[in-house]
Amino acid sequence: MAALPLSHAEKIFIIHGIEDNLRNDGRSRLDYRSFEIETGTVSTASGSARLRLANTDVLVGVKAELGVPALHRPKEGNLEFFVHCSANAAPEFEGRGGEELANDISSTLSRAYEDRNTLNLEGLCVAQGQHCWLLYIDVLLLEVGGNLYDAVSIAVKSALYDTKIPNLTLTTNEEGEVEIDLSEDPFDYIQINVEKCPVLVTCNKIGKTHIIDATMDEETCSLCRLVISVTQAGSITCMKKIGSGSLLPESLIDMINTAKDVGMALNRALLHQLNKEGNIEDRRYMGFLR
Repeated sequence: MAALPLSHAEKIFIIHGIEDNLRNDGRSRLDYRSFEIETGTVSTASGSARLRLANTDVLVGVKAELGVPALHRPKEGNLEFFVHCSANAAPEFEGRGGEELANDISSTLSRAYEDRNTLNLEGLCVAQGQHCWLLYIDVLLLEVGGNLYDAVSIAVKSALYDTKIPNLTLTTNEEGEVEIDLSEDPFDYIQINVEKCPVLVTCNKIGKTHIIDATMDEETCSLCRLVISVTQAGSITCMKKIGSGSLLPESLIDMINTAKDVGMALNRALLHQLNKEGNIEDRRYMGFLR
C-alpha cells in the first residue's frame, strides 16, 4: 500500500542499508519509532484511544454493554473486535477493498486475547449464567503508513486502559430474578487492569535479516512477516505469518526472540506512560485483575 511503487534500484538500496544495520530514516534494525497516544478521544464510548505512528493513524473505541453470557461460558464476559477501514486511509480501501485486511486484523486480535492469562473474563461476569459485561472494541483505520498490526494492538490496549465500567448493585426480586441497578454517578466506576494484555510485534524478513516497525517502503521489500502477540511477561499468545516467503528454522527462532524482547519492552514503556497520565493511584480495579 505504498504511495508510489518502488523501483528495483530503490529496493536494493533499502535492503543493503538494512543488512548494514542502517535504515533510510537513520534507525537500526531493532529501533522503534516514537508514537503518540491520546486516550478519552470519543466522549460517547466507555473508553477510547487514538494512536499516530508516523503516517499510521488508528482510532479505537470500547463500548461496555450488559448482556447474557455464552452457554458454554456462563461465568465469563466477552470481548468482540470489529475493524473498519476508512476509504480515505488508502486507495485500496475504496468500496470493499479493505474488508479482507479488516477481518484479518480482527481475527488476529481475537486470537491474541483468547489466552486466559491476558484478561480474566470471569471478572466481567455480573450474575452467573444471567448477566455479564460485553466489551465491543471498534477499530477505525484512518490512515495506513506501515506497521499496522502493531499500531492497532497498542491502540486497543490503551483504549481498554481508558475503559470505565459503571458500578452496579444486584437485587433479587420476589420471583428470584436478579435485577441490576447501574450507578448514575459519572465518577462511580471501575477500570480494567491491562498489565497482562498483549501487544503485537511484527518482524519483517528483509534480505538475510529482519527488522521491526517497518515503514511502507520497507514492507514492500519484505519477503514475509511474522506477527507475534507478546505480553509484558514475555508470553506469546498467538503467532501469524504473512507473505509467501519462506523462513529457515534459525531465522524463525531469531524473529521470535526479537519479538519477545521488543514486546516486553514496548509493554512496559506503554503501561508506564499510561499509568503516568492516568494517575494509577486513583484507579479502582476489578477484583480479579489486581
